[in-house]
Amino acid sequence: MLQGFFEWLQATSLAVTIGESWFPYVESVHVVCLAAVAGTIFTVDARLLGFASRQLRVSYMSAQLLPWTWGAFTGAVITGLLMFMGNATTYAANTPFRIKLVLLLLAGINMLYFQFVTFRTVDKWDTDMPVPAARVAGGLSIGLWCGVIGFGRWIGFV
Repeated sequence: MLQGFFEWLQATSLAVTIGESWFPYVESVHVVCLAAVAGTIFTVDARLLGFASRQLRVSYMSAQLLPWTWGAFTGAVITGLLMFMGNATTYAANTPFRIKLVLLLLAGINMLYFQFVTFRTVDKWDTDMPVPAARVAGGLSIGLWCGVIGFGRWIGFV
């Protein structure tokens, strides 16, 4: 069932245009957006782990960087979908692509748990070393996003 959808998607005029001529441009924007996502997330994660910016409040860093993270993430999702459209049947069967999607899902779950559970008590540890749950979230985040980047890079070599 999905195979038929992927074949249809790949045959649309937009997908054909992307696959035949726009792909390098779309991919370049995707990489820049992903770098911005990782850069902003890693900055906050480094603070959560106590490696950097310890003089800044966690809540301040989050408030300053989160809009940039979401903007870049939106760009990465749009360009990622466009690249997928250009060769949907191949990507759908690509193991590194599938692993990347699972890691993205896990990174999202980690972020949601952090935002809605751990971050609710930020007023108690905002200027100090974050609680262990926040440090675990930061470490998991870095690991998951490194996996997303690594497996994303691997997609083209399989």
